[in-house]
Amino acid sequence: MKTLDIEAVQAFVLTADLKSFTRAAEVMSTTQSAVSLKIKRLEDELGRRLLDRTPRLVRLSADGSTFLEPARTLLAAHHGAVDCFGLERRRLVVGISHHIVGAELPILLRRMKGAEPRLVLEIRVSTSGHVLDEFDRGATDAAIVLRHDSRRRGGEVVLTESFGWMAAPDFEQHSGEPLRLATQADPCSVRSMAVDALNKAGIAWTEVFIGGGVATIGAAISAGLAVAALGRRVAPAGTIDAGAQLGLPPLPSRDVVLHARLRDRQTKNSLKALVAAIRATAVKF
Repeated sequence: MKTLDIEAVQAFVLTADLKSFTRAAEVMSTTQSAVSLKIKRLEDELGRRLLDRTPRLVRLSADGSTFLEPARTLLAAHHGAVDCFGLERRRLVVGISHHIVGAELPILLRRMKGAEPRLVLEIRVSTSGHVLDEFDRGATDAAIVLRHDSRRRGGEVVLTESFGWMAAPDFEQHSGEPLRLATQADPCSVRSMAVDALNKAGIAWTEVFIGGGVATIGAAISAGLAVAALGRRVAPAGTIDAGAQLGLPPLPSRDVVLHARLRDRQTKNSLKALVAAIRATAVKF
């Protein structure tokens, strides 16, 4: 009977979920080459090619798709055996800016579950300012926010978010009318960034929808009600950057920054898995 290396199986599942050897290596605290080697040895052991590799893309082969769910079951059984003596669940409380998580949140949570099945993850979504205030008060273990200026130094740059004027493909802007905007309620740094850009360009605008997060703003633009300044990474599927066709000014990019206060090694690893999952959403499949 073949005996599979559990770390190699974990490397395969993480790479399949995160679509990246690099992101899987982050979670496992190792190198990209080490992850690749583990998966190659697993493929040799099984006599099957599990992943198709190209310079820009990692995806499951037909055999990899067949093996993925049994691999998840194996990992779950392994975690259950390791944890059978009543080890306590760990808790991680993370504040995240509204504009950093959108429709891809279920994907993030699925990836987290696969990497850390015994983790209790609490996510608090708010403005970057409020998220930082909660972190400073010690109410959260970590804060993942947009950096809009140099007043807050430090932190780890997770990725750089590019913003666009996102709209439905059939959005219509009539000549002579102010630009219809969907925004977050003030104060919101992305709202300020957007209206400042419009004001400097001398473009008239009016708010026609005020939302409570990327999901609600995304619904408004998908319905064709308005245009919104959103990160392209979190914009709803099917929407487009209409900035050029509407003659709107370009929007600056912003760093997504992690601030953390953790001492426990396992919880640090859990946060590392969340950050890797967020970074993986920047990859277009």
